[in-house]
Amino acid sequence: MRYFHSYGPVDCEEHFCVARTSLVQQCAGQLVGNPEKGGRYFTIWAPRQCGKTWLMHQARLEIERKYGDRFIIGMMSMQGVVLNDPDSPDELLPWFSSLFRDAFGIRPEPPKDWQEWTTLFQKTRGGFLARLFRKTRGTFARPLILFIDEFDSLPPKAIDRLVTLFRNMYLQREAYALHGLALIGVRAVLGVDSDRGSPFNVQRSLHVPGFTRDEVEDLFGQYQSESGQSVTPEAVGAVYEATRGQPGLVCWFGELLTTKYNPGPGRVIDGAVWEETYLAAVDTEWNNSILNLIKKAQSPYLEHVLNLFTRSDLPFSIRAEWCSHLYLVGVIDKEKSSEAG
Repeated sequence: MRYFHSYGPVDCEEHFCVARTSLVQQCAGQLVGNPEKGGRYFTIWAPRQCGKTWLMHQARLEIERKYGDRFIIGMMSMQGVVLNDPDSPDELLPWFSSLFRDAFGIRPEPPKDWQEWTTLFQKTRGGFLARLFRKTRGTFARPLILFIDEFDSLPPKAIDRLVTLFRNMYLQREAYALHGLALIGVRAVLGVDSDRGSPFNVQRSLHVPGFTRDEVEDLFGQYQSESGQSVTPEAVGAVYEATRGQPGLVCWFGELLTTKYNPGPGRVIDGAVWEETYLAAVDTEWNNSILNLIKKAQSPYLEHVLNLFTRSDLPFSIRAEWCSHLYLVGVIDKEKSSEAG
């Protein structure tokens, strides 16, 4: 039987999951765009544990299902990249040898400068990778679709350098094989720290929303079908209201309700079981997503967060720095901002 899983990407063969078919198709469609002319360069954004990495993998499978081997698809992650000097984007260059190894199964020599870095994405007629691919599994004569996960974990100047170069590739697509690009992280807009303004004004963004009430009901419906144990609508509704559909937290409460605080085979998971589970989650159960939300709420906008508990007239504005920050990291929801966040 499958089970609830709340840390890392969900595997629908192992875990209860929501298909989110329209979202996956939207992501894949943006990356492919016009198969003959080019796809889009855009960001995929949402707070932590909302399914961004899962969406990346599902979009890749959807593109491969629909287009076969028409595209080369690569996935990188900047999670482990550490720059000793955040103000020196050049420190990122040596990392690309291992990043391309993980994405494409090859290990080119680290580029000496950013001009040489751009040649990694050139088409067959001059690309460094093209020569390597002839010896392995193809060439960049095929269009390239690239996902870069945890992109905004990089320092601002490194982000600025990369998005500027990606923008140049977008504007000179005939010279480069980069067909579609998805930069995955918490922020919807990248490059805003640049002194020149946002250099990535060709970008669009795709927000990964939380689960709807229907999707939460679907998850617990899967559990009931496979386990034979009943979960009352009251308990399912309470999970949604407490989490507002945040996927990582929904699945965490699913874990607690169906394992540690499960009353046992033949017994119903009802409102009373939910109350016991919720109190334990507040007082004694550790959860990294909750700890992260508390940390984000405390600094540097604690005063604004406290105001949300005492005032109901605080307007939501994405241009207000505190409001934008708390929204992007998942502390507040714009749909509830008129009701004190």
